[in-house]
Amino acid sequence: MPDASRREILLAAGALALSSTTALAAGTVEGAPPSTWDLSELYPNAEAWTAERAAVLKLLPQVTAFKGRLDADAATLRAALQAASDVGRKSQRLSLYAGLIADSDTSVAAAQERRQLAIALQGQISEATAYMQPEILAVGATKIAAFQKADAGLDKFAFQLRDTLRKASHTLGGEAEEVIAAASTPLAGAQQIRTQLVASDLPWPEVMLSTGKIRLDQAAYTAAREAPNRADRKLVFEAFFTAFGSYKTSLAAALATQVQSDIFTAKARRYPSAVEAALDAAGAVPVGVYRTLVEETNTGLPALHRYFEVRRRMLGLPDMHYYDIYPPLVTLNETFDLARIRTLTLEAVAALGPDYVATLSKATASPWGDYLPRKNKVSGAYENDAYDVHPYLLLNLTGNYESLTTFAHEWGHAMHSILADKAQPYETSSYSIFTAEIASTMNEQLLADSMLAKAKTRQEKLFYLGQLLELMRGTFYRQAMFAEFELLIHETVEKGEALSGEGMNAMYLALLKKYHGPKVTIDPVVASEWAYVPHFYYDFYVYQYATSIAASAYFYGEVKTGGAKARDNYLSVLKAGGADYPVEVLKKSGLDMTSPAPYRALIERFSKTLDQVEALL
Repeated sequence: MPDASRREILLAAGALALSSTTALAAGTVEGAPPSTWDLSELYPNAEAWTAERAAVLKLLPQVTAFKGRLDADAATLRAALQAASDVGRKSQRLSLYAGLIADSDTSVAAAQERRQLAIALQGQISEATAYMQPEILAVGATKIAAFQKADAGLDKFAFQLRDTLRKASHTLGGEAEEVIAAASTPLAGAQQIRTQLVASDLPWPEVMLSTGKIRLDQAAYTAAREAPNRADRKLVFEAFFTAFGSYKTSLAAALATQVQSDIFTAKARRYPSAVEAALDAAGAVPVGVYRTLVEETNTGLPALHRYFEVRRRMLGLPDMHYYDIYPPLVTLNETFDLARIRTLTLEAVAALGPDYVATLSKATASPWGDYLPRKNKVSGAYENDAYDVHPYLLLNLTGNYESLTTFAHEWGHAMHSILADKAQPYETSSYSIFTAEIASTMNEQLLADSMLAKAKTRQEKLFYLGQLLELMRGTFYRQAMFAEFELLIHETVEKGEALSGEGMNAMYLALLKKYHGPKVTIDPVVASEWAYVPHFYYDFYVYQYATSIAASAYFYGEVKTGGAKARDNYLSVLKAGGADYPVEVLKKSGLDMTSPAPYRALIERFSKTLDQVEALL
């Protein structure tokens, strides 16, 4: 019954961020977290998972038994909501286990089938609970309020009931809701097809670099695109995006199907557009937030273009190509093992208080992560959790600085989950996607600040400032560009036009040229980069990276200057979980995301960081 949260999307979607390929050495270094996770706290084995899934299926009739009875009295309504909550809580744990096992080795058919069963179970639960929203609306706000007054046991369902009543005009009758719920599994097919095609079937090229031959899969690409040799970078981009480009027809068909699925759901629920449906379902986020983000980012593009010119100068290049974006501005000949990564992360977040540090210290010492890359493990980095257990993290660390930032980022998500789960009942613990990246990017900014303070040389300072610029470029500007592309492809279909591989290439290439400016050459081969981005299958997900880093930049400034009160104000956002609409959660903490102010502030910080770099130069 509740809307999808980041946690629920991740259960089905797998990794959301990319990482590099050369593994850290596993070992038992003092102070290092265990390099592999222990899933026995979820289920001791696959057989236990299967038994639990069967038990959950047997509970569904208990949920449907309340159909037609929600208006009886407060106790009946509470019992029905509790039955649905109990089933959802158990299925969350089932889905988490299935997803973690499937992502740890994508070549194991049984694990992939288990994930499909978990996704199907979510659909079956949606069908079983589909009657609830229409019936609650039929009961009406007045009677619901009387029930709540009469039964304190409904308190934990208060926000859920308020949200259901809010969406009266977008809730269908019982039979129609059951049909939409039943369609959830096939509507998820496009994303699953894309995942399997890219993870298992797409033939990755082998390229001969100046350092030797490599197989250029997704993980290898994220490392090789930083190659110091420019000819290597050019070859990497050409080979990698040619591989995606050769499948652009099939990948475009999958993405077009996803777009059509989004539009179908929006129309079925009487929304004027897919973006309005997605933002409303994500927690009543005003569509103006999305459009203001795109407009303000476009207005702030001169600062980004300035950055690319500074980058060209620092790299000593005669001109700037798209494949010159990823190498660090200066070289840091330093590696970070797991023990040091953990220590530096704990030091960086000291500004968030001793309780935060102590909780993170204990958590990072526990076997909750799968940290090292290996064959057939999904590329990427993500955190997810089950309410009754704790967070689990999948990463692919390599020992470079990105490994350190990824660790800090994902543990930001984990701490968000830990704090929300502790402060909230299960029913309001799942935080919205809109606030999901605030804690993670806050940790990254604190880390950059900490590393910059430790820097002893001009080169080190330039390196960490460059990393901070890349954080803002990649999380704000790049995600805003993705958001603009996602809006464009949906609006194209909504106007009655078709999508194709060639058409998507043309749209994406035009955006690349606009965002990177006239002095950056965009080679046509990278026009297929849209096919590389899995986020486009998550129904207007990506813009929230940009809004979140704008929000975290605000809270970073408050925490650094405002003392304990500002720190506690920030932590209250994390503890709120899903107890209110995300825009309202932030407003209560002094931040209005509906105004241009947070985006302009982020762009100003980007410009001031550039000033620092140029002063050092």
